[in-house]
Amino acid sequence: MTAFRTLDQAEVKGKRVLVRVDLNVPMENGRVTDATRIERVLPTIQEIADKGGKVILLAHFGRPKGRDPKESLKPVAEAVSKHLDKPVAFVDDCIGEAAAQTVRSLKDGDVLLLENTRFHAGEEKNDPAFVQELAKLGDLYVNDAFSAAHRAHASTEGLARVLPAYAGRAMQAELDALTKGLEAPKRPLVAIVGGAKVSTKIDLLENLVTRVDALVIGGGMANTFVHATGLGIGKSLAEKDLAATAMRIIDKAREANCAIILPVDGVCAYEFKAGAHNHTYGIDAIPEDQMILDVGSQSVERISAAINDAATLVWNGPLGAFEITPFDQGTVAAARHAAQRTKEGKLVSVAGGGDTVAALNHAGVADDFTYVSTAGGAFLEWLEGKSLPGVEALRA
Repeated sequence: MTAFRTLDQAEVKGKRVLVRVDLNVPMENGRVTDATRIERVLPTIQEIADKGGKVILLAHFGRPKGRDPKESLKPVAEAVSKHLDKPVAFVDDCIGEAAAQTVRSLKDGDVLLLENTRFHAGEEKNDPAFVQELAKLGDLYVNDAFSAAHRAHASTEGLARVLPAYAGRAMQAELDALTKGLEAPKRPLVAIVGGAKVSTKIDLLENLVTRVDALVIGGGMANTFVHATGLGIGKSLAEKDLAATAMRIIDKAREANCAIILPVDGVCAYEFKAGAHNHTYGIDAIPEDQMILDVGSQSVERISAAINDAATLVWNGPLGAFEITPFDQGTVAAARHAAQRTKEGKLVSVAGGGDTVAALNHAGVADDFTYVSTAGGAFLEWLEGKSLPGVEALRA
């Protein structure tokens, strides 16, 4: 982690520390229904408070167009307080005299959450004047919100340019895992990419084939590749207009000496519904009136063999329609195999993306992977090889 400034280099005692966190948590009837994002930032908050820093939390919530009571962070402050097991003050703005006065009243070790940064247009515009207003409230800046690091907003990138800036512990763990996953991985490096559409992952696939030793393609997007190779896919979901793109990616992989692993069999059904009557066919024998909804057992064996060959695995996207049984079996089997290899110390496994996290949780193995990123868009952009503004601003 020498490439980034972290809390190890920060002197926080007696200082006002602006900490950007991701508190964009799911809410129902004014209550937080999933506290995962809160739990991930607790170590950073606790460490700064324990060292005598004044913790001033910055976060966004939803996509408000101006001030909107429904998008207030006030209920989240109560949830953070509960999980932190100490009081968390709240002020209903993130700049201005009310915020400044509350900050002035903080004692060393206190925690304050400021109101939704997106209530101000200057946040998403990364407006220098808004950045300066935020900066008046702090002496140091800590970014612990990797999930927002792909956006050059005032509280994610602008502040890091005007205050001494450091990565929080959750950000540090994410950057460490991503470095192991793609920047400086142990080889062989294998990637599994699934999901419904090739169109959403063209940049991702084109970047990965130049960087990994083998690329497993699954999910609905595999159908597009199978179709591009000239085989019938029945009524399966596919973007047939992207056949030329798929072939370009296959050619690029060949030039880069990256093995592309496509399904060799598929679990097919007449309809997309739970418990639908199904049968497994070879990929060259898919019936015209059926659709592929999961990879078959022979494909799982090939994927497991690729995982066995790997020292590092990067995973984004399910291999089939894992949301409904029995079309979750391919994803579950491969995930459990990767988890077992990880537990045996034979594999570094890094996974991320919303559907991926849900699939690993469904398989009961999310805790067994080396690292599971909840960052969504930022994780994908990192996989695509793009630089993330909020990360670049923390480079040592």
